[in-house]
Amino acid sequence: MTILKWAIFPASIMFLVTGASGGLGRRIVRLLREQNEPVRAFVRLTSRYKELEDRGADIFIGNLERDRDIQKACQNVQYVISAHGSDSDAETLDYRANLDLIDNAKAAGVQHFVFISVLGAERNYEDAPTFKAKRAVEQYLEASGLVYTILRPSGFASNLLPLAEQFRLTGMYLLIGNPANHSSIISTDDLARITVDSVTISNARNQTLPVGGPEILERGDIPKIFGKLLHREPFVINPPVVMLDGVRAAVGLFNPKLQAGLGTLRTLLTNEFYCTPAETQRIEMLYNFKLESLESFLRRYLAV
Repeated sequence: MTILKWAIFPASIMFLVTGASGGLGRRIVRLLREQNEPVRAFVRLTSRYKELEDRGADIFIGNLERDRDIQKACQNVQYVISAHGSDSDAETLDYRANLDLIDNAKAAGVQHFVFISVLGAERNYEDAPTFKAKRAVEQYLEASGLVYTILRPSGFASNLLPLAEQFRLTGMYLLIGNPANHSSIISTDDLARITVDSVTISNARNQTLPVGGPEILERGDIPKIFGKLLHREPFVINPPVVMLDGVRAAVGLFNPKLQAGLGTLRTLLTNEFYCTPAETQRIEMLYNFKLESLESFLRRYLAV
């Protein structure tokens, strides 16, 4: 196992990727290594990072809650990709850790900072801590003086893979809220490519870009796609959002942070998150490739 210390980091072009063991971060590291780019993967001690190490990434084991770890990780780095996040502690990880990362990147002379935000960050959802944290980080980054690209993706296609595997076994799909709400789910592989390419495309400099898939889908279309690919008739369970509200109220009695995190989930379930055709066309033209449909992404990963 290679655990780097800041004093021996090589003075070469280097990408730092936070959240490197997550669904998006892992794909970013994989793509960079396929391009033979040096990459430092910021991971927690308890995360699964063997694949990253096997691909030749420099493993930096640290804690994003500690500024000194962030400072060490940023040494001799030219590009920073912030791909980490939290389901239950937006204040600490989505907000404070990113501010520390921006400050240390600036002090280290980083050339380009790519921040993975969220579609709808600018909508001022009061009950969604993650959205509020991401928007505050966007504004901080814009004012930092760093060259940046802010990407606002819709839902990640990779997040549907565990649901698809469960559907393969049971034929059931839990859909909370309005099935007619729209989304343009982004292929996580496409998002990784867009993230990596942002540092070399001049027209992506100092831009905030919505990123979604090529289709505007209804949430109710997802189990239909599962059924088509897995040859099962979907059995959709569609409880009202008030059920989630009841769970939130109960959780709040003993875990306020988790209750706040469920507020973000409620926001995602009760609002529409999609890119317009014009926004999608802009991304395809800027990054020079066609975005992958949700069905194509799932077909690749489900081996059907």
